[in-house]
Amino acid sequence: MLNKELMDRAANNIRILAAAMVENAKSGHPGGAMGGADFINVLYSSYIINDPDDPTWFGRDRFFLDPGHMSPMLYGVLHLTGKYSIDDIKSFRSWGSRCPGHPELDPEHGIENTSGPLGQGHVMAVGCAIAERFISQHYSPVFSHKTYAFISDGGVQEGISQEAGRIAGYLGLSNLIMFYDSNDVQLSTDCDAVSNENTAAKYRAWNWNVLEVDGTDPVAMAEAIEKAQHETMRPTLIVGHTIMGRGCVTADGKNYEGQCSTHGNPLSKSGASYEKTIENLGGDPQNPWVTFAEVADLYAKRNDELRKIVVERKAQEQKWIEANPEKAQELKNYIDGKIEAIDYSSIVHKPGIATRSASADVLAVLGEKEHNMIVSSADLANSDKTEAFLKKTGAFKPHDFGGAFLHSGVSELAMTAIINGIALHGGLIGACATFFVFSDYMKPAVRLSALMELPVKFIWTHDAFRVGEDGPTHEPVEQEAQIRLLEELKNHHGRNSMLVLRPADAAETTVAWKMAMENTTTPTALILSRQNVADLPSQHGNDYAARYNDALGAQRGGYVVKAEANPDVVLVGNGSEVATLIDAARIIATSGIKAQVVSIPSIGLFLNQDKSYCEQVIPGGVPAFGLTAGLPSTLLRVIPNGYIYGLDHFGASAPYKVLEEKFGFTPENIAEKIENWVKKQKKGE
Repeated sequence: MLNKELMDRAANNIRILAAAMVENAKSGHPGGAMGGADFINVLYSSYIINDPDDPTWFGRDRFFLDPGHMSPMLYGVLHLTGKYSIDDIKSFRSWGSRCPGHPELDPEHGIENTSGPLGQGHVMAVGCAIAERFISQHYSPVFSHKTYAFISDGGVQEGISQEAGRIAGYLGLSNLIMFYDSNDVQLSTDCDAVSNENTAAKYRAWNWNVLEVDGTDPVAMAEAIEKAQHETMRPTLIVGHTIMGRGCVTADGKNYEGQCSTHGNPLSKSGASYEKTIENLGGDPQNPWVTFAEVADLYAKRNDELRKIVVERKAQEQKWIEANPEKAQELKNYIDGKIEAIDYSSIVHKPGIATRSASADVLAVLGEKEHNMIVSSADLANSDKTEAFLKKTGAFKPHDFGGAFLHSGVSELAMTAIINGIALHGGLIGACATFFVFSDYMKPAVRLSALMELPVKFIWTHDAFRVGEDGPTHEPVEQEAQIRLLEELKNHHGRNSMLVLRPADAAETTVAWKMAMENTTTPTALILSRQNVADLPSQHGNDYAARYNDALGAQRGGYVVKAEANPDVVLVGNGSEVATLIDAARIIATSGIKAQVVSIPSIGLFLNQDKSYCEQVIPGGVPAFGLTAGLPSTLLRVIPNGYIYGLDHFGASAPYKVLEEKFGFTPENIAEKIENWVKKQKKGE
């Protein structure tokens, strides 16, 4: 039985630290952090299992914060566990701090996910819970653990929560326990100004085990956590009725709890008195950074308990390892980020197929050989061709994670955040797919993939106006330029924050997958065609092996497909347009114009190469002509002074061959434009 008085004292300690962090930084969100302190204290002082001396232990429970603005609550409790020093939390929101305004991925210090955009954090927890079930079933239950999530009113209101709630309930993720911090207050209004839904009933309808408790009562919350831990069929939502700004008072000592103003302002700017509130909570306004002696003792004892638990757990793991050396070595390799050795050159393709079909050929091999890979599709497996992986592995079912494919349904954003969560768990490779135009639904989570430097794989098919009859709603135009901005944007390690690949034929698609699997430091995007594309010719032989060896040039971002010693023009493109440029080059050759043809599947990677290589591929003194089915600006970084032919308008509904003619993407029209461009350059125009 918990000591309620001690629990209240510890929660007040967290409230004091949270208020002090925000006050010291002169910005932040103290109210929610103060309201959620009761639950976070119960969880960390009594239930969550981790190794105090090995924070990244694979078998640990994970905690995912959804409302990143409540970071002072999390930093406060992690300080009590020993993960952060006083100096760390004093530097909250300052340059170089380990405690940024919204938490950023840092497992060494107990931060399992980057959070901030509401809704995504708890959906990553769903992905983590799926990963845990996969590991438990494919390897051993000795690696089983709980995944805890913390969601706020705002997170519940985000549409992504509907998608994730359905998926988690359908799968029966009983290892997932989520606390809903229901304080009925948000940043600019009370919640009743925007919603009158019955959240508990909604989650029950999704097959969740819903428990409602007083979110200020530690005993009630402890009982709820224990019930959740024993649930075997459903994920659990603990609806905790909490109080925004719990403990806040005014200068004359009047209660100031539940006020919207404490959500996003330091207490001194909210109408509350910072000093009187600290006093009300049992602290010293002149030195609020103190950990009360009895609270320090509480967390020290918990660390000792955890060490004993972990010793037993690791002994069980070791016993399994000794009994299953081959499986154990495989899992260790996966945890260490190693991938299977695959001979990509041996993957066979039919001639002249769509790059999505070439991708399917690779996925079939990955489904057989990469035993730690999970792939998902947003109700398009038969169109984005991820069904090739599905057929080799099988789909997840309620309470059955023996397969490796997640049918996400029409839930692109949740699918992406779930894949992020799978990657965050560790030991697994996550990939997800949909039509390229629907990447628009995914971008908030794709951006977090890039920020967290997760090596997830995005498979985007139906890459251009050649989608055809489905019309402009389904025909990407601006999407490639948008996603390539993440090639230009650097991550915190100075790398391109995403590897974006739009391969030109089957061989290049295979190499693109090779690059994607070998890329362990950033996300990778593969942008693939719906329609068939011609296999590019090789200047080193007529067989596939020669073409594959040429396509390995994609590993430098771009390479010469058709070389000329002294070209009159350099033709640059990627994806389906490269074959068009090859045909156009043949046409202009009859007019005596020599063309070097270049494929640039990754603009960002190409521009990272040394200048001599880039000059060899796209010589600076030679007129350059670019062709893209996207916005002309897509190629601007590689052809800053050349001519780029692309689309500057939406697509239309018609067979793709008709659209190629209407939009000017036939070899004949492109050849004419190249000839005119070369003539103008020779005239100095």
